[in-house]
Amino acid sequence: MLDQGAPPHNGSPAAPPSPGLGARLMRRKPVERLVAEGGQGEGGSLRRSLGLWQLTMISIGATLGTGIFVVLGEAVPKAGPAVTLSFVIAGLTALFSALSYAELAGAIPVSGSSYSYAYATMGELVAWVCGWCLMLEYGVSVAAVAVGWGEYLNELLDGTIGVTIPAALSAPPGDGGVFNLPALIVVLLAMAFLMGGARESARANTVMVVVKIGALVLFCAIGAQGFSSGNYENFMPLGMAGVSAAGATLFFSYIGFDAASTAGEEARNAQRDLPRAILLSLAVITALYVLVAAVAVGAKPWRHFTDSEAALAQIMREVTGQSFWGTLLAFCAVIAIASVVLTVLYGQTRILFAMARDGLVPKVFAKVSPKTGTPRTNTLIVSLFCGVLAAAVPLGQLADATSIGTLFAFALVNVAVVVLRRTRPDMPRTFRVPLSPVLPVVGLAFCLWMMGSLSAVTWVVFGAWMAAGLVFYFLYGHRRSRLAVPAAPEAK
Repeated sequence: MLDQGAPPHNGSPAAPPSPGLGARLMRRKPVERLVAEGGQGEGGSLRRSLGLWQLTMISIGATLGTGIFVVLGEAVPKAGPAVTLSFVIAGLTALFSALSYAELAGAIPVSGSSYSYAYATMGELVAWVCGWCLMLEYGVSVAAVAVGWGEYLNELLDGTIGVTIPAALSAPPGDGGVFNLPALIVVLLAMAFLMGGARESARANTVMVVVKIGALVLFCAIGAQGFSSGNYENFMPLGMAGVSAAGATLFFSYIGFDAASTAGEEARNAQRDLPRAILLSLAVITALYVLVAAVAVGAKPWRHFTDSEAALAQIMREVTGQSFWGTLLAFCAVIAIASVVLTVLYGQTRILFAMARDGLVPKVFAKVSPKTGTPRTNTLIVSLFCGVLAAAVPLGQLADATSIGTLFAFALVNVAVVVLRRTRPDMPRTFRVPLSPVLPVVGLAFCLWMMGSLSAVTWVVFGAWMAAGLVFYFLYGHRRSRLAVPAAPEAK
C-alpha cells in the first residue's frame, strides 16, 4: 500500500491531501473575508453612495408594485373578501424573514444578500442553492413585473388616445399573443438607468416610489366612496384553504423587501442603515397592501373579480363612472411598476456580482466599469435575459415560480441567523432578532407552509430549476470556486 504522505521521487515537498467531496461542499467563506472583499470587482470597485433614505426607497421600490396593482385580481377569486387576511398572513411570513434579514445584513453588509449569508454559515453548496433561488426570485420576478406593466400601459393608452397595443404584441404565447413588446421595453429602460450608476438609479427610483404611494392613497380615497359592507358578509367563502392559497400567491407582493440587502457594498453606512431600511420598508408596504385590499373588496363584490391584470384601474372607473380616474391610476401604475423592474433588476445584478467574485459563475458578471462604478456587462446580460423571458412567458406562471424560489431562500435565511448565533456569538451585530431562535424557527415554518400551498406544477418547475442549478454547480462553480483555489484572489 502506498504511503500517501511520502514525498514524490523528484524531491518536491508533498502536497497536502485534498479534502473530500463532503468537505468541499461544506466549505464556508469567513465573514471577515466577505466584508473585506466588499465592493471589489474585476477591474474596478462599486461606489458607496447610498444612505438610509435611498436604501428604504430601493426596498419599497422593489416591492410595492405588481403585487397590489396586478396580482390582487388573481388572488381575490381564491380567497374572497378574506384576501385581506391573506395579505396579513403573507406579510407575517415576510416579517419573520425580514427580522432575520435585518440581523444578517447588519452583521454581514455585502451585496450577495442571503447567498452570502448562507456562504458564511452553511457552506458552499447551500450558498449555491440559495443563490440559484435568488436568481429565480429576482430574475424571474423582473419578467413577471414587466408583464403587468404592459397591461397598465394598454389601460393608459386606451384612456388617453383611444388605442391599445395589439394582443399579438402585448401578450406572450399562451395568453393570446406572440410577443410581449411592452414587457421587453420596460426592462430595457430599466437597464439604461442602471448603466448610469447606483446613485442616479436610486434618485429615479425615489421619484417613482413617491408617485406610486400617492396613487394607492388616491385609490383608497376614491374606492372608499363605493364601499359596501355587504361585500364582506360571506367573509371566507372558500375556507382557510382558499386564504392559504391566496396568501401563497400574494407572497409575490412582498418579494423585494430584501432588495436593500443587495446594496450592502454601495451603502455609506451599511451596518447601521440596512436593518433599518428592511424593517421600515416592510412596515410601509404591509400597511398599504392591507388598506388597498380592504377598500378594493369593499368596493366590488369578490365574485366579480376576474384575472384582470389592471383591477384597481377598473374599480376606479366603476366607482366614479368616469374614465379619467382609471386612466390616472393606470398612469401611476406604469410609473410604479417600472420602479419595481428597476430595483429588482438592480438586485439581481448585485447577487450575480457577488457569486462571480466567488468564482461560482463566470467572471464577466463581476466586471466593474471604472467610469460608472457599476457592473455594466452584468447588467446588459441580465436585462436581455429577463426581457426575453418577460416577452415570452405568461404572468401567472412567472409569479408562482418566483414565490417558491423566494420562500426557499427566506427559509435558508431563517436557518442562517440561528447558525451564525451559535458559531459566532460574539460577532458585532447592529440588530438582533428578538426571541431567537423562536422567531426564526417560526419564520422557517411559515415559509414551508406557504411553499406547500403552491400548485404541483409550480413544484415541478422548481424541481427542474434546482436540478439545472446543481448540474451547473458541479460542472462549473464547484471546480472554479475561489475557496478551492486559495491563491485565486491575487491572480491577475
